[in-house]
Amino acid sequence: MDTNSPSPDPLDALDDAAAAAAFRRLVRHLRHRHDAQNIDLMGLAGFCRNCLADWIIDAGAPFDRAAARTAIHGMTAAQWKAQFQTEASAEQLARMAASVKLNQPYQA
Repeated sequence: MDTNSPSPDPLDALDDAAAAAAFRRLVRHLRHRHDAQNIDLMGLAGFCRNCLADWIIDAGAPFDRAAARTAIHGMTAAQWKAQFQTEASAEQLARMAASVKLNQPYQA
């Protein structure tokens, strides 16, 4: 692959500072919207807050899993679960499983 040719994906042309600002805004939005449960995010989009934590580690953040989740949740994962997480229904779990299968062709 020719690494000197421009990428066809416009995200690759996005300035890192703008991308970082958008990411921080997304995370702060999710911190505000505790009603958006991780199971529902997984069922709709195939990712959740915990995925974002894993992705920042994959991107090189110097965190272990617990620290990454704290960075994303704005509190420890245990605190977030105790305060905001509701019991997942069978329907939510099934929707999540179907949604996650759609992620398989996309492995960033």
